[in-house]
Amino acid sequence: MNPRNHLIDLARATSVLVVVTFHCLLYQLDVVDGLPVVVPWAPLPHAAWWTASWFVMIIPLFFISGGFAHALVVDKLRDQGRSYTYYLASRAHRLVGPLSLFVGFCTALSTVGAWLGPSATSIALSAQFAQLLWFIAVYLVIVGVAPFMVTLHDRLPWVPLLVLGALAIAVDAWSLMAGDFTVRYANLLLVWPFCHQLGVAYHRGWFRSGPAWVPALVLAGCAAAIAVLIFGFGYPASSIGLGDIPIANVLPPTVAMAILGVAQACGLGLLERAAVARRLTRRTERGLAVANALAVTTYLWHIPCIVLAGGLLFGISRLAPSATGPLTSQLAMVLVTYAVIVLVIPVVGRLELALIPRLGDTPAPGVLPAYCLLVTGTGLIWRYGTVLHPDQPASALGLALLGGGMTWLARAAGAPPAVAAARRKPRID
Repeated sequence: MNPRNHLIDLARATSVLVVVTFHCLLYQLDVVDGLPVVVPWAPLPHAAWWTASWFVMIIPLFFISGGFAHALVVDKLRDQGRSYTYYLASRAHRLVGPLSLFVGFCTALSTVGAWLGPSATSIALSAQFAQLLWFIAVYLVIVGVAPFMVTLHDRLPWVPLLVLGALAIAVDAWSLMAGDFTVRYANLLLVWPFCHQLGVAYHRGWFRSGPAWVPALVLAGCAAAIAVLIFGFGYPASSIGLGDIPIANVLPPTVAMAILGVAQACGLGLLERAAVARRLTRRTERGLAVANALAVTTYLWHIPCIVLAGGLLFGISRLAPSATGPLTSQLAMVLVTYAVIVLVIPVVGRLELALIPRLGDTPAPGVLPAYCLLVTGTGLIWRYGTVLHPDQPASALGLALLGGGMTWLARAAGAPPAVAAARRKPRID
């Protein structure tokens, strides 16, 4: 089996594009009394929008593609006889550059704003910018346990899916009975690992081998199951919370996201059977490789790019008032945002690359505690933002843990061979 799966690469790149496009549409730029006003996009909550929202919800696909990639990496490191410490260092050190640059930028911006202006406003904006880090925080946890989950799948394929699925159902049931949707935040570490495990299963041949009618039937069953949850158990009709739908299925995730993940895995299997993206031109392969290499960068920086695009459109509209209508349209926002992304993201990517620490052949044992600090700090920043101000001490704690974790990780990951030569680490198995 060819280890490189272009369909998975295409799915990952498409997922990023869908996220960027949706966030471009999330707010509309308007001009009131000569001043720019950001207006939340609030589509009417009718059946057409509800249905469409499930087709643009690609977060499960993110984790499925991640599971596929981790199965590939774990297999490679097993063949090389590499340790878990090396695996953790090799996966984590790549995030040091993107995280340090993005968090550093947001911290400088929000901290200056908090000390020079109303602190409450800057703290609130800082928390909004940091919302994107929920994905990074959850993904870091999954990265840490991925080798064990791959091994578990190889030994007991159905067990991790059944356990994670059952626990997610229990969380949803508890949430419905208690009337407390915050309980569903526990599903961050149940539903998304479930989707990640689907990616591991996909790498092992699930969904893309055997009769084609099986994934087709399962996909249809998933659609019916989501409908039953909505109409029979009172789940939100939309996958995304907008307008009159403040509580959705995605954050915190519900069991519906796990079911959607199964449907998307089946869809990938059907597309692979149809030979979609099986043979690509060399130029297309290179473009796809670049898009995937910059996926994390694009994800982290697309909101600042959207803000910059909005500022450019407003500035141009002031110079050409007659064109204000088209310039403040959602289509203009999407097109200009992508133009900004094409110009900005490669530059940011090069800066991130320069900040990524070297990876030694035998990383030091301190990689694991450093990684734990990295995960904890990212989680706190997601929750409390990136502002350094007495009014938000939890944010400072998160930044301190993240900074300490990245510094420690950089030193441990780049340790020379002599550091760990005397100690044999257990293999990934």
